[in-house]
Amino acid sequence: MVRAAVLPAVGAPLEITDIVLPEPGPGRVRVRLAAAGVCHSDLSLSNGTMRVPVPAVLGHEGAGTVVSVGEGVTHVAPGDGVVLNWAPSCGNCHHCGIGEVWLCAGALAGAANLHARTADGGTDLHPGLNVAAFAEETVVAGNCVLPAPDGIPLTDAALLGCAVLTGYGAVHHSARVRAGESVVVFGIGGVGLAVLQSARIAGASQVIAVDVSPEKEELARRAGATDFVIASETTPRDIRKRTGGQGADVAVECVGRAATIRSAWESTRRGGRTTVVGIGGKDQQVTFNALEIFHWGRSLTGCVYGNSDPARDLPVLADHIRAGRFDLSMMVTERIGLDGIPAAFDHMIAGKGGRALVVF
Repeated sequence: MVRAAVLPAVGAPLEITDIVLPEPGPGRVRVRLAAAGVCHSDLSLSNGTMRVPVPAVLGHEGAGTVVSVGEGVTHVAPGDGVVLNWAPSCGNCHHCGIGEVWLCAGALAGAANLHARTADGGTDLHPGLNVAAFAEETVVAGNCVLPAPDGIPLTDAALLGCAVLTGYGAVHHSARVRAGESVVVFGIGGVGLAVLQSARIAGASQVIAVDVSPEKEELARRAGATDFVIASETTPRDIRKRTGGQGADVAVECVGRAATIRSAWESTRRGGRTTVVGIGGKDQQVTFNALEIFHWGRSLTGCVYGNSDPARDLPVLADHIRAGRFDLSMMVTERIGLDGIPAAFDHMIAGKGGRALVVF
């Protein structure tokens, strides 16, 4: 038996309890978690913004050590450090065939497999987003683990599983920030901090961080922000003034609210680019009129998992980390146990801190 944070029903409090894991069958891997990041997507699953069968074990951003492997698994072995990949590409669907592996139609198909059972009544548990990282150990499909990069502690490497790939990809793959461009980032949580660092790596000349909390200024500047503004004290016109009257070349929205998506779009220059990373609910309706779309010539794009291919991007990120260009540890503002996840959710809702990290 292992300890896990179980979501018994949508909107219900998490329960820290013992669960029973199956032995890894063919093509599956058992992993002992070193750490798991608490992501806004986990909050969205728990409150019903995104759907998940319940009861479930959430958590999708993690790293750990292989305990055992099932028949046919050859790319990792017991004792290997691994990063969890919550959205493995199937390699067979239309999107995989055209190189858009982040949109894979079969990425979450493995989550339908039985993951574990509760220790008391034997209730089946669903693995939220494939990997169920809010547990001391988990059993996942073989394609849900990638070899951890050498020279990076597993507790830090956990962040590579979502926040860093998403933030880095939003800058380098979706928005395609070029050296000398200006970037404005809305929402300085875990992903926002990764976006700031990635914009600096891309050579952005000006990086403006926008957040509801003034306490995040120091953190944002450490990540690479040249400017910091409080969301309630700024407007798109203010952002344009800070960027020579034109507006930013690129805006990255990491909140998932209609108002901030609209503000991000209006903060870019004519012909600018807005990338939306934040996951909002169906009630968040964003509106535009036909004339402004024509006149401003801006682009507005969604961004799933940073438009990243983990197998391709992890080695690149590892080089940046080992060279000191990207700092994983500075993104973590809170180290907690499983019982600290509900408070971490509350902090997210209140706009506090960067990434909370469950350390096992």
